[in-house]
Amino acid sequence: MRILALGAPGAMGTVAAHTAPTVPGIEEIVVADRDLGAARSLARRLARSSVPVRAIEVDVTDDVTLRKVLADVDLVLNTVGPYYRFGLTVLRAAIETRTHYLDICDDWEPTVQMLELDSLARDHGVCAVVGMGASPGISNLLAVTAAAELDTVQNVYTAWPVDVDGARDNTEGDDLFLGPDGSPTAAAVHWMQQFSGTITAVRDGRLAEHRPLSPVALALPGGRRGTGYTVGHPEPITLHRTVKPLGSAVNLMVIKPWTVAYLDTLRRDIDSGKLTNETAAMELAEPSAFRGLRAIPAALRSKGPGTLPPFFAAATGTKQGREHRVLAHLDLTGPSTDPVRSLLGDMARATGIPLALGMSQVIDGTARIPGVSAPEAVIDPHRFFDDLNRVLDRDAGSPIYLVEQESVA
Repeated sequence: MRILALGAPGAMGTVAAHTAPTVPGIEEIVVADRDLGAARSLARRLARSSVPVRAIEVDVTDDVTLRKVLADVDLVLNTVGPYYRFGLTVLRAAIETRTHYLDICDDWEPTVQMLELDSLARDHGVCAVVGMGASPGISNLLAVTAAAELDTVQNVYTAWPVDVDGARDNTEGDDLFLGPDGSPTAAAVHWMQQFSGTITAVRDGRLAEHRPLSPVALALPGGRRGTGYTVGHPEPITLHRTVKPLGSAVNLMVIKPWTVAYLDTLRRDIDSGKLTNETAAMELAEPSAFRGLRAIPAALRSKGPGTLPPFFAAATGTKQGREHRVLAHLDLTGPSTDPVRSLLGDMARATGIPLALGMSQVIDGTARIPGVSAPEAVIDPHRFFDDLNRVLDRDAGSPIYLVEQESVA
């Protein structure tokens, strides 16, 4: 297959492009970006691989050029964000040019819209997988792994780390929030969008509006206890369709009280119009004393993550007639040098590697099912985690994730 790495010079796309040559069945990689110099630079770095690589200039807002480029390849890895601006445009163009599609969309709003193109994709014989990164992506596959242990599923929770052990401190990561030119990154703007306004998650088995940054207290197997905070994300949207929980499904941040309190200060100022998503991202990269002082009362009231794992999915329900809890989480019990720890500490790798591994299942036909799907609907989780173990160069006998469960008395 000929692969278009769209937006690949970005951090996450670069990792996906570097991982792609390890995937069998790729005939050519085309690196595409609106910055042709950046695309050529990445293509030169990839030239040492066994797969032919070339670079082209593409602006996704130029529909004619975008469709012409898509028509010349078999599959596109779309890492152009934020997805609430560009995701639907690129997906529709891919479907109509009969180009298979994967992305790392982590905005819930376009996820709803993209899933509505399912019939169109099936009619065109196109396989589109949306949200094949870390969260969503790995989180979805952990969620279905946990839910598979239950006879009936009541609640599903997915969670990712912000500033706890196992994750880089996002509040101090200027490289994460600010680009080389000093402007906010797409990831930063996305985050501001997803903890402001209202978000959609699952309540009583139905999609419903929620207030972001709401605390959710969890009791998990192994005596783990702690509080996570809601944030807008695609997992509840897609797990509502696939796992079909009878109760709730929410995505949570595992985050310290001070950080969530500061985010809540930004949320209130975004909602009142005092900040835009872009200016809020700048404020997060360089926190101000003024908003820091405003956050103190909320920080003192907020509860922390306790003993929650930094990255996990949990499901509650029934098993053999009894209430049951299941926890699926990445294995962080190894030494500090374990590649899983470094994976969680690097957003680009944690997102870009799963994208390439998901692509491998589309290329060989395992997941090449026409339609628009979430990862958990088409990606084989056991094979995915085996592949992830291999790419991280871990011992094949060491599981990359653990499943723990307990019945509730």
